Amino acid sequence: MFSKLFQKAPLLDESNIDWLHQAYAWCLQNFDRSVFENHTILVIPDDTHFPGRENSVDGMANLIFSHVQRYSELTHWPCQVRDATQLTSIETPKIKNIGPLRDDKKNALQLADETPAFIIPYNSHQVGNPEALIASYAHILAYYLGTMTDQAPPGGSEYWPQATEVLAIFMGFGLVFANSAYTFRGGCGSCYNPLANRDAALSEYEATYALAIFCVLKNIENQKVLPHLKKYLRNYYKRAKQEIETHNLTQAL
Repeated sequence: MFSKLFQKAPLLDESNIDWLHQAYAWCLQNFDRSVFENHTILVIPDDTHFPGRENSVDGMANLIFSHVQRYSELTHWPCQVRDATQLTSIETPKIKNIGPLRDDKKNALQLADETPAFIIPYNSHQVGNPEALIASYAHILAYYLGTMTDQAPPGGSEYWPQATEVLAIFMGFGLVFANSAYTFRGGCGSCYNPLANRDAALSEYEATYALAIFCVLKNIENQKVLPHLKKYLRNYYKRAKQEIETHNLTQAL
């Protein structure tokens, strides 16, 4: 009785936790498990992983995307980075032939002639908020990647936004998704620019839990994560990782 009395409640609802693990299973089954195990890294939003400077907004937008594309293992994809305000619509490219999706040495991806490149829109306001821009880029690439499988994500198409965010976290971008999922709207009006933020499908706690799953699967130690995570999410992350490890929640993956 007393063991139950003092037992901590799960960090998320059981259904949320189960769905996140199902989403990871979907990623591992469809998006190159070997690339995840052998090449995917935890992307750190700092100058080490995102070096360089450009003098223009467009230049910085392209520079940041080049790093995101490289860490996504998708440098073989033809992409065009475009200011979102200059686009009237964006169509998903038609794929003619594909091999392993994220292996640039074996990939046989070809786009139909009428769609020469993946269009990557950017919000110019986010250039001053790099974590939001990195997450937005990763989510766009995950969206395109997700369209290349016939297997629907867990829960069906209505969970597509959440599933593609998990896919982006699976690709190594969990820190930026957790850090940019929520932005404090208080303070002086000049301190808050809503256009610089991104619309998140996962809550910051769901994104942090998904990050913890990633780090358990990749055997990444806490000291490599915590300094780069928002302070108030650090204890939550540690508890999530401990919960996942204690109950062997990734064993089935």
